[in-house]
Amino acid sequence: MPEKKYCIFCKLVEGKIPYYKVYEDKDFLAFLDIRPLNPGHTLVIPKKHYKWVWDVPNIDKYFKVTQKIANAIKEIMKTELIVSIIFGEAVQHAHVWLVPKFKGDGHPFGWLDMKNVKDISKKEMKEIAEKISKELKNKKKDKKLFLKHFNHRNNY
Repeated sequence: MPEKKYCIFCKLVEGKIPYYKVYEDKDFLAFLDIRPLNPGHTLVIPKKHYKWVWDVPNIDKYFKVTQKIANAIKEIMKTELIVSIIFGEAVQHAHVWLVPKFKGDGHPFGWLDMKNVKDISKKEMKEIAEKISKELKNKKKDKKLFLKHFNHRNNY
């Protein structure tokens, strides 16, 4: 695909551009947006180049991963509302935006003012990414412990 050569998200996946990583597995990558509409604004992308979200063959896994990340953002950012938007126009690589909403954040209720970009320091961006990533790892550990306990109890 010729567009892959110029795709900024493909360059992120290849490690050619720095970013604030939130999540990574063999198929997907999530990172903080460098023009955040709110603290915790995260993009979730497939690692392989697909122009549109609907082209992602394992879309069920894509949205499961997106759900896990959204829930971790809710927990860390102490909010109930995460606005999710499916994009692929400005950067033609499938991506989902997850933007936490806060009271008085300057965005209309339930929607986003795309010009209302927040100025967040590199230090704070790094801290937010680390907290979300840690929350995701803790949830994974909690699930493993639960399953271990559940399976142990059912063996009797």
